[in-house]
Amino acid sequence: LAEASRSASHADECAATAEDSTTAARRRSLRQTSKLTHAVHSHHSEKEGGILQAGRKLVEGNKFEGAIGFVIILNIIFIYLQLEYSGYEAGVSIGVEAPGSLPDLDSVVSGISNFFTGIFVVELVLKLIFMRCAFWYEDGSVQSFNIFDAVVVLLTLCDMWILSSMRTGLNMSVLRPLRFLRVLRILRVLRTFEVFAKLRILVATVTASFFALFWSMVLLSIVMLLFALVMCQAINSSIGDASLETDTRSWLYRYYGTPSRSLWTVFELTFSGGWPGYARRLVEKVTPLYSIPFALYIAGVVFAMFRIITALFLKDTLSIAQSDADTVIQDKMREKNAYAQKLLSFFRAADTSGDGIVTLEEFETVLKDERIVAYLACLELDVSQTRHLFHMLDDGDNQVSIEEFVQGALRLKGQARSQDVVAVMHDCSLIMKKLVALEETTLKLLTHTSKSATM
Repeated sequence: LAEASRSASHADECAATAEDSTTAARRRSLRQTSKLTHAVHSHHSEKEGGILQAGRKLVEGNKFEGAIGFVIILNIIFIYLQLEYSGYEAGVSIGVEAPGSLPDLDSVVSGISNFFTGIFVVELVLKLIFMRCAFWYEDGSVQSFNIFDAVVVLLTLCDMWILSSMRTGLNMSVLRPLRFLRVLRILRVLRTFEVFAKLRILVATVTASFFALFWSMVLLSIVMLLFALVMCQAINSSIGDASLETDTRSWLYRYYGTPSRSLWTVFELTFSGGWPGYARRLVEKVTPLYSIPFALYIAGVVFAMFRIITALFLKDTLSIAQSDADTVIQDKMREKNAYAQKLLSFFRAADTSGDGIVTLEEFETVLKDERIVAYLACLELDVSQTRHLFHMLDDGDNQVSIEEFVQGALRLKGQARSQDVVAVMHDCSLIMKKLVALEETTLKLLTHTSKSATM
């Protein structure tokens, strides 16, 4: 019995050990499977991220934007020709144009229109795929151009497919104003402004000056309304004056008889530049005293106020141009290249031997010419100490190459900058610390030496 009990216990232990081994093997297999799955997912994620990054770089690149801008310009030309053809059909329908002058191009126009719309839809889909949420919102700001672009594409699709199917069963006169949705495609040309620096500055100026423009128009509207009311009130009695000619009284009523007519007249004389045509008849036919309010209005509003508003817009344009990063970088690079060319012309004049190297003797010789000295002064280089300037440009071999001269002159141009002063002060501070440490070490050595000598 004891032997049987031990055998049973041993069998149970072997079964438990086998079960533990099986469980451990399953766990190892699950861990390996999990690692393999994670590696596969990581590989796919990295691959997908690389594709998205490459696609986003493509759709945000200058080449892609330039190609789409070119397509937009072609689309504008097509819309112009399409409207020209539509106008010809309208002229034929009323008998103004002779029928048959142009062939039937309805199917061709529809096909080309669908082609352009397809390109814009593909562009929008590609940007939505690769940019995702960044297409709508990125870096804490709403992407206005992208939202505007998406709205224009959706309106174009609505006009082409949805409204076209609705027109078959409805009165055309009711939906005719909706045909102007096609013209919204012209507004896509605003996107091409980002490609060209000058156009981008103009767009940024108009955008930044929107509120200034709004309040300028409000001020002008108030001034024009006041002048219109004054003129209407003053001329109202002249309209009923029987001593004036009937033609003159009719003219007075036509242009100044009511506040609305007077306001429209003041608007025309303010912005059209043809103000004498609205004032001469009053001065000659009614009374010369009307020359006084017109002179004050033209001098104060048409001349002075318009010049002030123009100056404000010019100021905004210059400030935006100076703050535009791309423009500032290009201007700085252009100035640096022009300055380098001037330095090269001086170097060629100084290099009398023609070996591409200027020695101290050649440098001193060329600086004896007062015109050269004046030329370097215009380049903001101080040549009062010739040897000192040469050694600052020299790297220690007593001769200056083209690269050394240009690079050194660029650093020496103008007055010392704050950055240069701070760098010099930092170096001086380090030198002082090392001198203090050297002094302390020297004193310790002297003290130790004196003690040793005393002993």
